[in-house]
Amino acid sequence: MARPRSIPDSEIFVAVRRLLGQHGDRGVSFASVAQASGLSAPSLAQRYGSRSRMIVDALAAGWQDLSETTEQADAAAAPSAKGAAAFLKAIEASSDDLGRDMLVLISGFRDPALQTRAAAWQRAVVTGLAMRLGKGGSPDVDAGESMFAMWQGRLIWSAVSAPGFKMKRVMRRVAAHRR
Repeated sequence: MARPRSIPDSEIFVAVRRLLGQHGDRGVSFASVAQASGLSAPSLAQRYGSRSRMIVDALAAGWQDLSETTEQADAAAAPSAKGAAAFLKAIEASSDDLGRDMLVLISGFRDPALQTRAAAWQRAVVTGLAMRLGKGGSPDVDAGESMFAMWQGRLIWSAVSAPGFKMKRVMRRVAAHRR
């Protein structure tokens, strides 16, 4: 069966991120991505120029997808503590295993542009949480940062071990702290 002549970048990037998650940086080559995507290795080399450029582009696309999901979740969640939990759940629902996906995305932190994208995403989530956890329309940045850190810790560690805690318990602790 002949290989397809064209595959959208988005499909190739999914294959690259899947390979990164399964085999790490060394598991991604033009040959492995060609096998996973169905596009030929020379076509991939022509399209991206280098293996590292292909990986960075795939990670940047992952951050972009996560940022868009976050914007949608932010627009849909109510301005309350329950809305903060719904906000995080909506972000998590964008992936079969967001913790594993986050581990892949943070693997590119050596690249300054990816660091910038990650920091912007973190600010967006913290701001969304702070606005929902604040009192009287005033954001509670400390609570937003704390909840973000706990959420990320749970996500990342649940990707490599059993889930440690439930966000409902965290929400109760944050709400009790605010009183």
